[in-house]
Amino acid sequence: MSKRQIAVAAILALIAAGGVLAAIPAIGPVNLTMWGSSADAPQEKRWQAVAPGRVEACSGQIKVSAAVVGVVQKVLVKANDKVFAGEALILLADDELRARLAAAETQAAMRERARDERSVSGSAKTRRKAQDAAADAERTLFDARSAVDRAAARLRTKGGSEADLTAARLALTRAQNELSTRQGELRTIDDDALPTSLEGQLSIARAEYAVAHAALDKMTVRAPTDGTVLQVNVREGEAVSPGSPQAPLQLADLSRMCVRAELDERDIGAVKVGQAVIVRTAAFPGREFEGSVSSVAPLIEPGRLDPPGARNQTDVDVVRVVVELKASDELTIGMKADVYFRPDKVAAP
Repeated sequence: MSKRQIAVAAILALIAAGGVLAAIPAIGPVNLTMWGSSADAPQEKRWQAVAPGRVEACSGQIKVSAAVVGVVQKVLVKANDKVFAGEALILLADDELRARLAAAETQAAMRERARDERSVSGSAKTRRKAQDAAADAERTLFDARSAVDRAAARLRTKGGSEADLTAARLALTRAQNELSTRQGELRTIDDDALPTSLEGQLSIARAEYAVAHAALDKMTVRAPTDGTVLQVNVREGEAVSPGSPQAPLQLADLSRMCVRAELDERDIGAVKVGQAVIVRTAAFPGREFEGSVSSVAPLIEPGRLDPPGARNQTDVDVVRVVVELKASDELTIGMKADVYFRPDKVAAP
């Protein structure tokens, strides 16, 4: 091959190589967020800070335990059921306590009949009427609470109606108010006279009846507040106690949802209460949930969540930031989320 042919071949090789290089795009700088690569965060906006977190109920999760040791006789609710404050959730076996209550009620009725055989007048008569009115109001309250329990149980088994439950709850409220009024009237009576022997025996019998009824009521595990049942961890026949390592039931108020985020301590100056945020989750790609910062903890501590791309979470000191969400019906407690803090923007009311 001549020198001329060699030169032409070299030129053609360079031209071909240049075409290949031209086809390769230039590699620009990689845009990283504080927790990972740009693939983990939206590119269309600028953020004051980014923090990982988990979704939770703003009220927190409530662990409902039994007040006494007992055996589960019946579980009245299941996960996702909505309950009201005071509603019966779990019934414990109570045959012995019901027998004691019946005996105490009979004893109180006998003592009252014996006392009524002795007539009184003046302040003693006024005191007797007030005591009887308070005792009657207490029994009415016990009956009203039992009526609410029955109405709620019938509604859950489709054998009752919402109207029946509402009426029973109104009756319970009236009974509570009536008892409070009668007890207040009894305290205002100024009578220093000592009770007779029969009156004293009746007072003791009524007190024993109240104690027996209170003991029986503890065999019903009730909802401490309105909410939604998250977990039921017991079955019929299992034993429960106040010290059980796992609560028989958990519930939470799902009407207000929050995200508890772990903000890098270096960004604490960029975040304040009321600041607008958006929240994104892997479960809903492309979706944004708006919210605002409701609290910033006054404490720096080691991080517990694994931020995207982090290998050693103990190297990150964080401050806990709670974000309240505006609309969060689709989010679930415990779901991982990323919080993006808007710069210099306060959430709209």
